Formats: sequence, C-alpha cells, structure tokens
Amino acid sequence: MPWVRLHAVKDYLDMALWVEKFKDLKLNFNFVPVLLDSIIEYAEENAHDIHSRLTVTPENKLTDKDKIFILNNFFDANYQTMILTNDEYHRLYQMVQAHGTDDTNIFTNQEYADIMALFNLAWIDPSYRTSNQTLKKLIRKGKNYTLEDRISIIEVQRNIIKKIIPTLKKLVNKNQIEITTSPYYHPILPILLDYKNIKKHTLQDDEILGLKTELDAKVQTKMALDRIEELFGKRPRGIWPSEQCVNGKTLDMLSSLGVEWTISDEGILANSINFEFVHDFKGYLKEPYHLLKSYQYQTKNSDIKMVFRDSTIHNLISFEYPHHNPIATANDLYDRIKVMQSKILSSPDKNHLLTIALDGENCWENYMEDGASFLKTLYTLISEDSTLETVLISDYLEQSDEHKLLNKIASGSWFNRNFKLWIDEPVKDLAWAYLKRVRQDFSEFVKREPLNPNIELARRELFICEGSDWFWWYGEPNDSGRDNIFDFIFRTHLKNIYRYLDLDTPSYLDEPITGISPAKPSRYPQSLITPKIDGKDVTSEDDIWNNAGCIETPDGPVLRDSKLFETIRFGHDENNFYLKFHLNKYIKANENLTQKTYQMYIYLRKAGRKHALAPVRLINKTNNIPPISMEKFHNEIQLAVKQNDLQFMRIVKAIPGDMWILENAKAIEATYDEVLDLKIPFDILDIQNGETLEFVFVNANLGIKDFYIPNEMVLSVTRPALVLK
Repeated sequence: MPWVRLHAVKDYLDMALWVEKFKDLKLNFNFVPVLLDSIIEYAEENAHDIHSRLTVTPENKLTDKDKIFILNNFFDANYQTMILTNDEYHRLYQMVQAHGTDDTNIFTNQEYADIMALFNLAWIDPSYRTSNQTLKKLIRKGKNYTLEDRISIIEVQRNIIKKIIPTLKKLVNKNQIEITTSPYYHPILPILLDYKNIKKHTLQDDEILGLKTELDAKVQTKMALDRIEELFGKRPRGIWPSEQCVNGKTLDMLSSLGVEWTISDEGILANSINFEFVHDFKGYLKEPYHLLKSYQYQTKNSDIKMVFRDSTIHNLISFEYPHHNPIATANDLYDRIKVMQSKILSSPDKNHLLTIALDGENCWENYMEDGASFLKTLYTLISEDSTLETVLISDYLEQSDEHKLLNKIASGSWFNRNFKLWIDEPVKDLAWAYLKRVRQDFSEFVKREPLNPNIELARRELFICEGSDWFWWYGEPNDSGRDNIFDFIFRTHLKNIYRYLDLDTPSYLDEPITGISPAKPSRYPQSLITPKIDGKDVTSEDDIWNNAGCIETPDGPVLRDSKLFETIRFGHDENNFYLKFHLNKYIKANENLTQKTYQMYIYLRKAGRKHALAPVRLINKTNNIPPISMEKFHNEIQLAVKQNDLQFMRIVKAIPGDMWILENAKAIEATYDEVLDLKIPFDILDIQNGETLEFVFVNANLGIKDFYIPNEMVLSVTRPALVLK
C-alpha cells in the first residue's frame, strides 16, 4: 500500500522544516524504526508499492484488472482539499461517482493516465509546488500526462523522500528538534509484557495465556533505540510507547534499557493520581495544574520521568479544526493555551509544561494547504509571546527540578484508558491465538537448531506480526475498508516464519481470520421447543430455552454502547418460531444509556424463494458494504426499546418492485419483562410444513446499520414436515 510514500512526500519533511522559519521554535518528533526503514527503501532501493508501480506502467499495457484497481483506489484523497481543488481530477471523480467502477470503458487510456498522475500530485505537500520547477510544470499541465510525466512525478517524490533523514539529522545536531522512538515494529508493550494480568478479568478457556513475549518487548525496544542512534547519531532519551500504552512492567523495562522518559495520556494520569480532569462544555480544563507538570516514577532499576498529553487539544487538531477557518482555529488554540496559563498564575512552581501530542501525519490532508496557514499562525502567536516557550522535552526534563512524584502508574492506553482496541474481542483474540501458536513453533525450532542461519529472518517476521495495527483493524470496532488485505498480509508474515525455517506451514494459516464471524451461532437448536412467552430470563438448567439455538452479538469498546441485545436464543415447534432477546447488561446498568431508543431489525425469508423479495433498506455508515446486506428478504420485523419498555413492534412485507408494505402484527405475541420474548407463527411468514425459514438480525439505531448478526451468513430453522398417521 502507498501510505508511507504519500505521507512522506506530504508531511515527514515539511513538518520538521517549520523550525527553519521561526528562530526559537523547538519541535519533538517520534519516528518508529519500521517507518524509517520503509522511507530508506523508497529513497535508496527504488522500492515500489502497488500504486507507484501502476503509475509508471504504460497506459496501453493496463489490464482490466489494473483499471478497476485504479478506479477504486486512485481517488483515496480528501474530497474538499485534494480533489475538489483540481478541476480535472474532480471531473474524473464525478464520472466514477456517476458510473461506478465496474465498467472500465467509461474512461480512455489517457484518462487512466491522468487519474494516476493527479492522485500522486494531490498528495505532494503544497509547499513544494513553488520551490520545485519540475513539479510546477507538471501541475500547470493539468491533464494529458505522458508516461514520462508520471515517471517524473514518482522521481520528484523520491527526491523529497531522500531529503527526510539527512534533514532530520541536521536539525537534531542543531538542537532544533528532538527525535524519540517506539518499539521497532510498534507492538503494544503492556500486552507483550503482561498479557495474563491484562486479561485476567475475562479468563474463560483463554488459549492466548502463556503468550511468552516478554523478551520480545525488550528486544524490540532495544532494537529501536539502536536503530535511531545509527541513523541520527544520537541515542533517543525518550520512548513513545505504542498507542501511549503503559503499565508498571512497561516502565520497569524502559528504565532497564536506560530510557530517561516516556509519555502517556491525560486519562492514564487521572487514574494514576486519582484526580479526574474536568472539562467544561467547550473543553477547557477547570483545574489544569496536575496536567501541566512532569512526573517521576521509581522503577525497579531507577527513576523514569513521564509527561502526559492534553487529550482535548489533540482531538481538536485532529478532528475539529480541519472543518473551520485555519486562522481562527489557530487563534482558538492559542487562546486555550493562554486560558490554561492564567489558571496556574498562583502556582508555587516555576515550570509548567503543556504537552500537545498527536499523530503527525493523519490530519493535515483534511486542512486546506495541508495545514500551512494553521501552523504558521499558531507558531507565530507562540513565538511572539514572551511568556511561552517551545521546548525539547529532554532539555526541559533535565533543566527542571520540579518533577512530581508518581506513586503508581495506571495500566491503559489513550483510548478509554484500556487496551480493548487491541485485545478482548473475538476476532482480535483469534489473531493473538494464531500468533501464539506460531511463536511456540518458532521457539521449539530455535531450541533444536540454535545455529540455523535463518533464525533472525524468521524472528523479524514474528516481530512484524506483534505490531499493533494488525489487532487494531481486526474485529470491532475499526474498519479499514481493506481488512481482507491486512488479514492476508498478517498471515503471510506468519507463514514466512515457516518458510525461512524450512518447516511445513500449518493449514490453519490459510484460513482468513476476518472470515471468522464473532457472531456465528454458538449453538443451533437441540430439539423442538414450545416455551412460555413470559419475558423471564433463563435461570435453570432444565429450562426449555436451553434447547434453543443461541447466538452472541459482537462486542467491543464502541459497539457495547450501541447494541441492544447481547444474546439471542431461537427455536421452533410445528407451528411457531420463537425468539428470546437478552438485553445488553451494560445498557441496563447505565442510566444515561437507558434514556436512548434502541432498534433491532429481523429480516426473514423462505429458503429458495425467488419472487416478492426486497432488499435491506437500512443506511450504511460507510462505503464498506458487507455481502449479507445485499441479500433480499420477504419480511422485516422492527423492534424498538426504551427505558426497558418495548416501544413498538412492526412487521412489514415485501411486494414486487423492491417495495415494502405494513402488515398486521397482531398474530405475533411479544412480552418484555426481564428479557424480550417473541412468538411468530410460521403461517404469517408463509413458511409451510417442511420449508426452511432463513433469518438475520440487524442492530440499527435510527435506521442506520451498526452490525449484522451474524455478519456473513443467514441463520435457519426448518418447520417440521406434516406426518400423516
């Protein structure tokens, strides 16, 4: 994929060069070594990604498959700031929106050439458009790009990339920037160091226990420190732990490697000092003092310093400010800094440090001019204010003697103060299980053949698979739109371990992890059931509902707030279809959530039916359409619950022309007490004896789809055939 290359030509050099425009500006940058390795591959080894390789392919050599890829991937750019601002690129984009991406004949070969050229030009930082004469000519051309033009664009990009590391090194030596690093392949350190304790609250036959990656965490961190020292001539004094994930064992390990300081989020500090930071409705901190201090924590080895970032400011910069005037937003941020400063005027301390820290590449394409006006205004305001000073963090920590003592460090990350974006979800945990099994095989091989020359190559593949982003994209709630690609690459790296060691590759590594649904039935019906419809929970082993089928709904840190039910039981007898919905206990325990209206849809059809079917009519949140949503059904049941009451239940029926009409729901028996029970006669669903009913559930509040249950298949029950005696 092209993201290292595109962010490199848009951000990595440009962000650092701001210090040359302001005399006293000091900036701190964190570079993960695997990113720097990729930058070097582009700069020195002429590496290609799929997009750049296609870009330098003659247009008359493009296959239909290539063209479909171009239509689906070469408009991956911010619409407002990178597409709309270029007339020809916008025209081509509108054609794709109007005609879709299936018909490759809607464009000429020249237009495919132009799409590739304009995509690559759009990702180059605007500051280079005036300083680079070749780039100026290419941009002025506008369309009818030749192969030579496209080769020139990629060469311009390579020349920018070649300047990144030398420029950073020069600025480090001039003490204008500080470079810190993260563990080599960006693993979550607390998970590698202390998985058992992190997961102990949910242990239920957890096959990932005994992950045994403690040494990996230390080796990856030392490798990172060594690599940065090799590239820049200075050993990093600070470590940015991946995703700002910390715990006591992480700080102990960092200190043992000579790391002087590290960083985490405001929420971790709040839990560590038992002080909740209260923000008003505009996001201003009421009492900022504790957040504006550096801290000192006693590890098993020595002290390690810590700083904690303000969590509101980085969200404003990343998500809110891009939608407003950049001059106004820069002034807003400056005002926030001054308000914070005014609240510590009576502080007895001499030094106070506000830490603004965020992903340095992910937000700027959402700003006009790639954030240039915003950054120029902000840096000007700070530089002209004699009461404010930008500092290199190591310099500040060395010169200040006012570090507050941190008696404990809370365990968690920047997100919800826990690790649930990377573990504790069925698909994520399955990926960890794959990794554990492969690591065990690797360890056993090393014991047998410690001198094998390929061990380090295999170990590198293992370390790559410990990176955080695999688990970020697996399962809920994140969706890259390319999860299948991430899954394929993850399993390929695991397979590479066996290939390097000349071992047979386990067959399970051929099975896509993303294809394993966290909402498949944990049990199908064991027998026919005719239960009471009383809304009572299942409390005994001899309850007839224990013979029903059972399905667990997806879980995760985001879905937990939005899902209505956490378990659904289903069964039938000769005449009726039965459902029992167990309410999400998380909602029930939270008064704020019980005030919301939650909606569930059930889509039903007769297996094999071809006529009078209509499509699911729910709205998707993204362009990533799951295949199950393309299916058609002949009945839809709508349920809405608020404050533990069934607000309404409707049944609608499909008619020819993909239309739906309201039906009479009186035949359906519904009772809501501890749980929600439904009794639905097969006859109203037009399911005759011996015919199969297929169905799927959709959590869709306000008619906007959250998730399907299950998400890759329909469930089914068969009405018993009539037996004549």
